[in-house]
Amino acid sequence: MSSLSSTNRKEIIQKLSDEAYGLIVVGGGITGAGIALDAASRGMKAALFEKDDFASGTSSKSTKLIHGGLRYLKQFEVGLVREVGRERAIVHNLAPHLVLAEKMLLPLIKGGTFGPLSTSIGLFVYDFLAGVKGADKRRMLDKKQTLNLEPLLEGQKDVLNGSGFYAEYRTDDARLTIEIIKTAVKYGADCINYVKVSGLLYNESGKVVGVRCKDTETGEEFEVKSSYVVSAAGPWVDKLRKKDHSLKGKRLFLTKGVHIVVPRERFPARHSLYFDVPDGRMMFAIPRQRATYIGTTDTPYEGDPDRIPINQEDVDYLLEATNHMFPGVNLSTDDVESSWAGLRPLIYEEGKSASEMSRKDEIFESESGLISIAGGKLTGYRKMAERITNLLNKKFQAAHGKRFRDSQTINIPLSGGPFQNSGEVDAYRKTVDKRLNGLGLNSYYADYLVSNYGKQTDEILDKFQSFNDSPEVALARAEAWYSIHHELALHPMDFFNRRSGRLYFNLPSIKLVLEPVMQDFQAYLQWTDGKLKEEKAKVREEIEWVSEFEYSSKTGKAVSS
Repeated sequence: MSSLSSTNRKEIIQKLSDEAYGLIVVGGGITGAGIALDAASRGMKAALFEKDDFASGTSSKSTKLIHGGLRYLKQFEVGLVREVGRERAIVHNLAPHLVLAEKMLLPLIKGGTFGPLSTSIGLFVYDFLAGVKGADKRRMLDKKQTLNLEPLLEGQKDVLNGSGFYAEYRTDDARLTIEIIKTAVKYGADCINYVKVSGLLYNESGKVVGVRCKDTETGEEFEVKSSYVVSAAGPWVDKLRKKDHSLKGKRLFLTKGVHIVVPRERFPARHSLYFDVPDGRMMFAIPRQRATYIGTTDTPYEGDPDRIPINQEDVDYLLEATNHMFPGVNLSTDDVESSWAGLRPLIYEEGKSASEMSRKDEIFESESGLISIAGGKLTGYRKMAERITNLLNKKFQAAHGKRFRDSQTINIPLSGGPFQNSGEVDAYRKTVDKRLNGLGLNSYYADYLVSNYGKQTDEILDKFQSFNDSPEVALARAEAWYSIHHELALHPMDFFNRRSGRLYFNLPSIKLVLEPVMQDFQAYLQWTDGKLKEEKAKVREEIEWVSEFEYSSKTGKAVSS
């Protein structure tokens, strides 16, 4: 039985309901996935429950950068910059196919956020804290060098002082989360999506001893016992704390971040860009294969965390800021192919704006024994997991006289590898490219497949040859087959969004492959025709959600923090 096949879902849930665990993790985002892997690799018996799909919350809606947080130096969060700066190199080593080296260009504009001297010093400190070496160290460029590197800045040449050029890393946050989940399962963790933790179980002393669960697909309810429960539910952390009657003191403050995606030909940036916005904030523009994505907004949010709107004023704000810095591109709403909106679960700080609040994580322990972790950044997931599991280790030793080994995750390659380095990834990509040429697919798909699946591409291409469709359709069907049977994809949007990234970065391709992929889902998961119709409607609704926008008020005013 594959422990990650949606066709075995009934058996997986039966096992979860029959077992008792040392640790239950609530939340299948990057933080929960990291905790499950750290715990399982130390020898703890761990289970993880996610109420929707893995990475369906914040962990598929970030800026998709494993970055060191340059702007946090301005807030004097030196410790945070040091930790996440060094973590990004570690995560790159664990999955160099998925965490890609990306040079970032920071244009220096007269009167802008960063001046030449402060930027030079800041980037030097940034590199020092992050342990950056060799060719990746920052370089300061003059105006001519900057324009040669990025001609899109030509419209700013009269006020351009030069630029800083430094190292960052780009990733796919959802794929990273899923590969961590898969690696945790290899080490013995039991993980399931679309199972909601509806409540907590307590003993006669009022201590948490497990969870009540509900399979959101069938409505079946069951209980799972455990020594400890950790909530890593991101924006939903306070909801479980409230059920536990432990929502006291510090609480979450949610902010909304919106990103938009345009075709690469409409914004042909040669490098990733980090640039000034007229209201004093900073923004990213990141090239990714056939698209460039731009973000982000940073506004307080009090609505439904399960359905975050992308309003026309969010889109206007991003377009206006981009056109202001790059007046030659003249982007409009018509150029926006797709978009996403995510929530940042920050720790509330009195008197600070959304963009000023710390991104540092915090751990909350309730009188019942429920442990919650919130805040933090994508880049810091591994250290957050290590802190939680170190805490659990102490608790196991004190209460049960049992001690687990220290964290192992710094040396555990993620699923899709192992690759020794980026050079080995490049060599593998060339091998895949040659194979694709013989299958009628161009080089775009070599980059797409390897950066999504790593060496798992071989299994997808083996399956590809069993389909008698056009190459593009056969590839999508092979990917969908893989995601259903090896990655617990249960709905088409699990595949189109979080397994393949097509919803955001290649939306036009979905129309071409939709019907055959939907029919495969029906066959593999034994759907009725009614269920198929229902799932098609969900896909159409999601495509409309990310590509069509309305004003949320009559003013149409652009938003900022």
